[in-house]
Amino acid sequence: MPVLLIIVMSVWWFGFRPVASDEGWVRVTETFAICGQGGARQPGCVVDGDTVIIGYGPSRRRIRLTGFDAPELEGACEAESTQARRSQRRLHQWLSEGPFEWDGGASPPRDQYGRELRAVRRVTGNGARDASAQYLADIMIAEDLAAETGWGTFERDWCS
Repeated sequence: MPVLLIIVMSVWWFGFRPVASDEGWVRVTETFAICGQGGARQPGCVVDGDTVIIGYGPSRRRIRLTGFDAPELEGACEAESTQARRSQRRLHQWLSEGPFEWDGGASPPRDQYGRELRAVRRVTGNGARDASAQYLADIMIAEDLAAETGWGTFERDWCS
């Protein structure tokens, strides 16, 4: 009986267990400028370290990138504003490294300001089995350009 159980569990584990779904992730190929800089119009621009805009006029979309909270450009002190500009530049650099994906599909959740809420990642590798994901939130937090968000975290004071 134990041998049969081991065989059944092995078959389930290696062949039939559910695989994490990538449903809802959308590939993004737009190019991004820093909002308000440069004369050429890009399809998208980086507002600050955690917000981007895509499109023009009535089709314009504001997107709040989730999983991290960047300092504010109009910060409470010069140290916060300086760190916010660094965060903005790093986000621009990361987005410029090539196509990426964000979650939420065609109807993402929105915040109280009407912005789309989307997590962002770049998947590398040659297929599902050897692919790995690089999450933007992890990079921004690791480089001390943003703070963690979510349950159990505290608002960061960029001025101290």
